[in-house]
Amino acid sequence: MNSIIPWVGGKRILRKQIVSMFPIHYKRYIEVFGGGAWVLFQKPPRRDFEVYNDLNSLLVNLFRCVRDKPDELMERLRYVLNSREEFAYAKAMLADPSNGSDVQRAAWFYQEIRQSYGAALTSFGGQPRSMRATFPLIEQAFRRLERVVIEHQDCVQLIAHYDRKESLFYCDPPYHDTEKYYQNIGDDGFTETDHIRLRDALSSIQGKFLLSYNDDAFVRKLYDDSRFYIVETARSHSMAQRYKPQSQFPELIIANYDPFERARLQPVPVQMTLFNVN
Repeated sequence: MNSIIPWVGGKRILRKQIVSMFPIHYKRYIEVFGGGAWVLFQKPPRRDFEVYNDLNSLLVNLFRCVRDKPDELMERLRYVLNSREEFAYAKAMLADPSNGSDVQRAAWFYQEIRQSYGAALTSFGGQPRSMRATFPLIEQAFRRLERVVIEHQDCVQLIAHYDRKESLFYCDPPYHDTEKYYQNIGDDGFTETDHIRLRDALSSIQGKFLLSYNDDAFVRKLYDDSRFYIVETARSHSMAQRYKPQSQFPELIIANYDPFERARLQPVPVQMTLFNVN
């Protein structure tokens, strides 16, 4: 299923590839930088213990309200007008944490994401959009999130909290040297010190991790360790596509286990032939 929201750095394009590289055996799935939860929503629900985490309090509140109070949230959104004035009002109200109940703040934030240009939360998009048209997504997300634990912790603290031998951590941190874009959506910024803290935490866990990053010299040096697998991949670059068709954005997938173990167990397809073979 799709995420309920577009989000900066979302893994809509790479989600199938990422899930295909999950290990065969794990019992606890922890999404450390949840964002729009594209990978969580792509992942088939199993009997494993699942955690969604993000440091953005507005995002965490939205997902909690989708999980726990979907009907009340949709009722708040039912009569929202697609207008520059209402967008500005929602943005102004969210600026003060004391304004509104948890559901009202979730509705304002959802409106801000849906009505902003490029989902960047900075300016009104001016596009024809219907809040009611998104209600089926909210209903699907409610059912999918029903048994998911939703956390609001620092990444290193969260990893320490949920680390077990049977844990799988999926990490999609703000990409190196692009952190300023996350400041526009209410995050305090992810510094080089934070990238190093994350590497140090993942280097010492009992469980497994899969990490997605931009292909960057700093990142390659950070994870230049024989214990790690580094896989090169790429995705289409939606912004650059406007000026240079077929533009690709190089990315890295890093793991502390063989990320192709699942693929190697897939049956080899048999090639059909027109000739009888004795």
